[in-house]
Amino acid sequence: MFKKTKQSQIPDINQQEISTLIGDGFVVTGELTGASVIRIDGKVTGNVKTGNGIILGEKGIIVGDIETTSAIIYGTVNGKVKVSQLEIKKTGRVNGDIKTETLEIEFGAQYNGNLEMKKLIQVEEKTV
Repeated sequence: MFKKTKQSQIPDINQQEISTLIGDGFVVTGELTGASVIRIDGKVTGNVKTGNGIILGEKGIIVGDIETTSAIIYGTVNGKVKVSQLEIKKTGRVNGDIKTETLEIEFGAQYNGNLEMKKLIQVEEKTV
């Protein structure tokens, strides 16, 4: 009755090692780029682009665009978000457009912007 679908090739962000941490109380101004997972609990004013993922803590704030494979948002983003997998937790707030393949929003989360999602399966219309 239920069929298991193929899981995407994107590694689970929770299973990856966090290589960079911007702690609570720190303020970074400028563009951040890197290849691995970053956790942000402070404030970043500028675009953030990473290869493997971003975890934005409850007190974390990003004023700029995000581009990565996977993101978990507990804090606030004021900018565009372009990811393959996105989770917005109940304390999370996103003010900006989102482009993603998969999206999970917990009850209580806030999102203001446009949403664009890729179609994972193309359905052909049949005419009678």
